[in-house]
Amino acid sequence: MDNKFKIKFRGVRGSYPTPKANFLNFGGNTSCVEVNLGDNLVVLDAGTGIVDLGTELVREHILSSGNPLERKNITATILLSHVHQDHIQGLQFFSPVFLRGSKINVFGLNVNNEDLKDTLRDVLFDRVFPLGIDDVKCSFNIQNLNDSKVVVIKKCDEAKIIDAGEFALLHHDESDAVITFHKTPAHPKNGCLCIKIEYAGKTLVYATDKESYVGSDKRFIEFAHGCDLLIHDAQYTHQDYVSPIAPKQGYGHSTFQMALESAKLAKAKRVLFFHYDPNYDDTTLEMLEREFADPGRGIEFAKEGLEIAL
Repeated sequence: MDNKFKIKFRGVRGSYPTPKANFLNFGGNTSCVEVNLGDNLVVLDAGTGIVDLGTELVREHILSSGNPLERKNITATILLSHVHQDHIQGLQFFSPVFLRGSKINVFGLNVNNEDLKDTLRDVLFDRVFPLGIDDVKCSFNIQNLNDSKVVVIKKCDEAKIIDAGEFALLHHDESDAVITFHKTPAHPKNGCLCIKIEYAGKTLVYATDKESYVGSDKRFIEFAHGCDLLIHDAQYTHQDYVSPIAPKQGYGHSTFQMALESAKLAKAKRVLFFHYDPNYDDTTLEMLEREFADPGRGIEFAKEGLEIAL
């Protein structure tokens, strides 16, 4: 049985993509992390990094058999932390969406009682794209999500959303992937979901677009406590965060120091900085890497294409 827990960074940039030569070392695509849980594919956010992932999935689909009727269909569960553009702007260019036979779940934070499907219809498809959301060929399962829900993926079964109270009464084992959520209100204007994936005895916490509080975010620390890997927002330097000209306090993002404090208090075994400001080129991030990274202590910088096995 394949119970490998594998992670690949497809996009590590915040705000908007940076397709420039001096951004290639760390990468210019916006937020997207591929997570393989045995044979199940989970994708954290759908920034521009998801585009290349889709291309590779379709290629594997075609190569799976010379007979189109016998090819292995693509199944993926995409979890949207929130619907800001840098976390969804690759979804309408995710090739499996347009491939008949694909099963694509999109579970994401809904706000103000708005249906997630209606939101994506307006901002990605019907109004701004040649195809409407109901015109795509795949089985497109779009559902609302919040921090009172749990996503469970059992071996050889589809991802299901259940209430946290109901989940507490169910039996599950290490062959199940269990995904829980913590909503941080610190990201304007409607908050953002931090995502925890537990599988095969290991735990990943994905905390993008999260700003810390003075004295730390106690509820988040409890949520992330003891995780094997913490992927944490680190958009700003401290200097930019408190700039007297254009301060970034209240923008919903952390500094590198905030990310480190969260990792330390949560006793995370490993932390990767993520969601870099689009103004920080390779030279800037390499300087910050020299200052903050300490691989021996599990403190590293996420880079596009980086692969990790838990």
